[in-house]
Amino acid sequence: MPQRRVVITGMGIYSSLGKNLDEVTQSLYRGKSGIGFDPLRKKLGYQSGLTGILERPVLKGLLDRRSRTGLSEQGEFAYVATLDALRHAGLDMDYCENHEIGILYGNDSSIEPVIRSTDIIREKGDTVMAGSGAIFQSLNSTVSMNLSVIFKVKGINMTISAACASGSHAIGLGSLLIKWGLQDCIICGGAQEVNIYSVSTFDSLSAFSKREDEPQKASRPFDIDRDGLVPSGGAATVIIESYESAIKRGVPIIAEVIGYGFSSNGDHLSVPNVAGPTRSLEMCLREAGVPTSAIGYVNAHATSTPVGDRNEAKAIADVFGDQTVWVASTKSMTGHEMWMAGASEIIYSILMMQNNFIAPNINLETPDEESSRLKIPVKTIETGFDMFLSNSFGFGGTNSSLIVKKVLN
Repeated sequence: MPQRRVVITGMGIYSSLGKNLDEVTQSLYRGKSGIGFDPLRKKLGYQSGLTGILERPVLKGLLDRRSRTGLSEQGEFAYVATLDALRHAGLDMDYCENHEIGILYGNDSSIEPVIRSTDIIREKGDTVMAGSGAIFQSLNSTVSMNLSVIFKVKGINMTISAACASGSHAIGLGSLLIKWGLQDCIICGGAQEVNIYSVSTFDSLSAFSKREDEPQKASRPFDIDRDGLVPSGGAATVIIESYESAIKRGVPIIAEVIGYGFSSNGDHLSVPNVAGPTRSLEMCLREAGVPTSAIGYVNAHATSTPVGDRNEAKAIADVFGDQTVWVASTKSMTGHEMWMAGASEIIYSILMMQNNFIAPNINLETPDEESSRLKIPVKTIETGFDMFLSNSFGFGGTNSSLIVKKVLN
């Protein structure tokens, strides 16, 4: 049986760059940072008070109380992103209820509900006081679990937990299920909570930038003076389906997923190497069946950490050659959206491809030795491109690369 084509028909996003596609497009074009300083983090004992800034969405009036009860913070982000993505794809509740749509979503652990419930139980001496929604907010499958019920999902229902590559792996694995004919349409995405508890243990590793006097200049992918990443979050959803399904429904096709590569570094929990990302890149290009010259833009994982950026720059340059393709990290503006990033950066890249520009890698003043091998834009570049590659890597050495191309309907 021939493999089926996998297309994207809907997108929705809620991020530090904006609450919808239009707002995010404008922020990308202007090189606008979504990073700020949170004094509550310092009060709690964080070494760094820097974070992506976004408020929790107001769901009252959008969603009934019973459904809201089970949603954690990242679940709320994922709900509004998915609602927009389904609308964008022309999928209403009646269609969802009567067709086999699946969901594959990446999300981090739900720290805030666990802490809140434990505090209540300790204070009251009664587990019942935690409330009926506590368990559904705190399970690692909280997003896929809740959204599957809210949107009447009948197909695959699974949480993808692969650290900061989760959102990308969700799309990649979903694309394989559609290619193999096992599903026609899947809701894919990634979500990340941003409350004050969410990355406290991460902060303990001294991995975050301490450039607190200039928050919007703190995330500096590829810059020699970078001093760590900035945590961020939100949610991003893409609707992927078979080409035949999209044509049958008569909806516009946004783009096509043509390549998925993956690998594991296999040698350190938190320090990335060069060989793992290189294998992911090469597999992705091989599966897509395209030469490196076909790629017009690479959305780098680059989080603004000294070792990670350097090793990724080497991997990209080794595969693509020096100064051959535009490479940039949107994390210079968003910070590191972690479990969300692999999905959001597909949307960021598609928005650029649709609007014929490449967003700047802001705050890059002096590239390090390996980064100087890359063609990195420091200002918005007005240019069209028809195909891009997006990298996402995570703790434990998990790597994911996706290639997406423009489709002319």
